[in-house]
Amino acid sequence: MNIYSVLAFLMSFGVLFIGLRLSTDDLGMFLDLPSIFIVVGGTVAATAVSFQLDRLWFLTKIFFQRVIMGKKIDYRSVIIEMMKISDIYSKGESLENCISKTQDPFLKDALMLVHDDIMSEEELFILLEDRANNLYYSYSEEANKIKAVAKYPPAFGMIGTTIGMIVLLGNLGGSDALKKMGPAMAVCLITTLYGCIIANMAVMPIGENLIDSSKEIYLKNKIICEGMKLLVKKTNPVVLAEKLNTYLIPSQRLDWKKVLGK
Repeated sequence: MNIYSVLAFLMSFGVLFIGLRLSTDDLGMFLDLPSIFIVVGGTVAATAVSFQLDRLWFLTKIFFQRVIMGKKIDYRSVIIEMMKISDIYSKGESLENCISKTQDPFLKDALMLVHDDIMSEEELFILLEDRANNLYYSYSEEANKIKAVAKYPPAFGMIGTTIGMIVLLGNLGGSDALKKMGPAMAVCLITTLYGCIIANMAVMPIGENLIDSSKEIYLKNKIICEGMKLLVKKTNPVVLAEKLNTYLIPSQRLDWKKVLGK
């Protein structure tokens, strides 16, 4: 589980709760079931129309897999693993044990392609680059779809507010219209509040999180692609580490001397 994402969500909604609590002692005034139905139901319906109904579950699955359960990539660990595999391969040993122990799916596929020896080195490198690029495109598209959903909650919030205003103005002719106006206006604005909360505290942050995750995965896969180029040439593991370090900023780079105990 990505504990940092979970804590971030808890913090954001904690700030919201404290803000509401500081505004009034009666938090019940912020609860309105018709407004929730209009905003949440309308958002789900519009999303289903935009991306087809069967993809709603897919977008939800992406949220849990890559935001809640996803882990931040440790580039140093990737380079260390590439060093170990390169050392094994350069000594003429089989890659079978490395394939079974590798957890990263992209690296595992790359090692299997090298082990199977079904294509030339040039074809292998082109294939890996294409896979890395296509995977990045797919992940980015998923993130953009979720970000696109963020425009619906505020829109349905305004629709709910408009409905409330129509009802309010339609009842102005009553004898106690002035007494009802204040509470009615509050209910009208709650739908707008719900729309802003859902869009800016949930949907948009999730989309940005997925975009950042896509970039991290792409960089990790690029490091693996470059590492495989060096691996098939049986490059010295230290040289491999230094070349892969060029993809990282200084604070993220691997100190191979500590890995080798020098």
